[in-house]
Amino acid sequence: MAYQSDPIIEQFLDAVWAEQGLSDNTLAAYRTDLRHLDKFLQQQSSALLLANQSLILAFLEQRAQVGEAKSSSARMRSSLRSFYAYMLIQKQVICDPMARIGSPKLEKRLPDSLSEQQVESLLAEPDRTIAIECRDRAMLELLYATGLRVTELVSLTMEQMSLRQGLVRVIGKGGKERLVPMGEPAIVAVEEYLKFARAELLNSKTSAVVFVSKRGQMMTRQTFWHRIKLYALRANIASDLSPHTIRHAFATHLLNHGADLRVVQLLLGHSDLSTTQIYTHVAKARLQQLHSEHHPRG
Repeated sequence: MAYQSDPIIEQFLDAVWAEQGLSDNTLAAYRTDLRHLDKFLQQQSSALLLANQSLILAFLEQRAQVGEAKSSSARMRSSLRSFYAYMLIQKQVICDPMARIGSPKLEKRLPDSLSEQQVESLLAEPDRTIAIECRDRAMLELLYATGLRVTELVSLTMEQMSLRQGLVRVIGKGGKERLVPMGEPAIVAVEEYLKFARAELLNSKTSAVVFVSKRGQMMTRQTFWHRIKLYALRANIASDLSPHTIRHAFATHLLNHGADLRVVQLLLGHSDLSTTQIYTHVAKARLQQLHSEHHPRG
């Protein structure tokens, strides 16, 4: 018999979307995780609102046995914790089966980053005389200047950007709004794109988004990721680049040049300072590397 998802999953997602303004990516992750548990429970002749701690532990153990990564397990547990906490508030369950189930301890992994010289090489690669590369150059300059998330960048609308004031008004995770300065090189690159390339890409169509595809539509995150890969290859940058790598470079380079951690937190749109603190480790690692390379007793 084909699996049929418990309707309570969509009811939960609708509720948390309305109350917490969660992103599409977060909602999709919740849906995937809850369906995995739901399917397991149905095989055990149980259901989401009937599950106890033993059943959930058996489910998590099954996933661990097939080699699920610790990061995926941590995300799964977070999804289930949110679901059952909400169901307890709504009196849909008598007790929270996740209450005594912890999360796996994750190693703090330093994010990949780029040196300032590598960033300069990457930004220099797009050919400004070709419309699509003129667009890419503007996107790369803006990404490095602002540290936007890739979703924030590709969905950026004309009304969110003020070239005269040099500011971008970003709608981030949870619908939170922040103002981020663009910097002169990014302003110049975006102005050039708007003046010479955007109309060619639109081809008489209209769009509210700033950066449009060859079909005159909003770009996907995957498309921009592939474009970055192309320029990294041309610039002989061996690192496995992604838009997030450039966001990391933005934060790391700010800290390396003495920026305050809380300012970087605001610019990145992190709700918790502890999320931003990972970049202090990157900055320290870079300083230690420079010391060992250049100090006579390093």
